Amino acid sequence: MLQSQTGYVSIAVVSVVVTLMGLAILAINYVLGPRRQNAVKMATFECGSDPIGGARNRFSVKFYLVAIFFIVFDIESVFMYPWASLYREMIVEPGFGMSTFVEMFVFVGILGAGLAYIWRRGALDWD
Repeated sequence: MLQSQTGYVSIAVVSVVVTLMGLAILAINYVLGPRRQNAVKMATFECGSDPIGGARNRFSVKFYLVAIFFIVFDIESVFMYPWASLYREMIVEPGFGMSTFVEMFVFVGILGAGLAYIWRRGALDWD
């Protein structure tokens, strides 16, 4: 019983120390930090270039489509990473290996067909 509570006590101590250290750093920064404001420091910053127009401008739908396509193919890479890291074990194991190998190629084939479709439709072209 005593041994299981020791782990929780150490987690509590670390949490308290981290919280106090964070508050101490913020307090020291507030007390010692400079408070000089100028026009350059207070200007809007957008990736190193001057802002153009207001914040309420409309974006093209293609911007959102490319973002969605990026997410889809990013998720594909997340699914392919474990498959690639276990590739050797999948091939060696008799019943498990080939079915997983074929399933991954079906998955990649479906996503490849989707990529070919959106490419052919011109969804990836910027006008």
